[in-house]
Amino acid sequence: MSPILIPILALMIPIVAIIGKTFVKPWLDHRERALELEANKLAEKAAQYAAQTERLEQRVRVLERIVTDRGLDLSDEIERLRDQPPLN
Repeated sequence: MSPILIPILALMIPIVAIIGKTFVKPWLDHRERALELEANKLAEKAAQYAAQTERLEQRVRVLERIVTDRGLDLSDEIERLRDQPPLN
């Protein structure tokens, strides 16, 4: 190993540290914040999908009850359901 190489390497360590702190850290902070915002958007969208799925499941339950309950007159059941407020 060349004797001049040791001081050059010794000077490179603080230079790399300064460059990393000056440029890399802000970029990583920015990237982390962007990922957090994206995660929040995805969580909100997932909650909307869950609510929509719950509404659809409620509607399917009503339809299943209408189809499987042979003791009731179908038209009376439909009329009662029309009179109820929406399940939103």
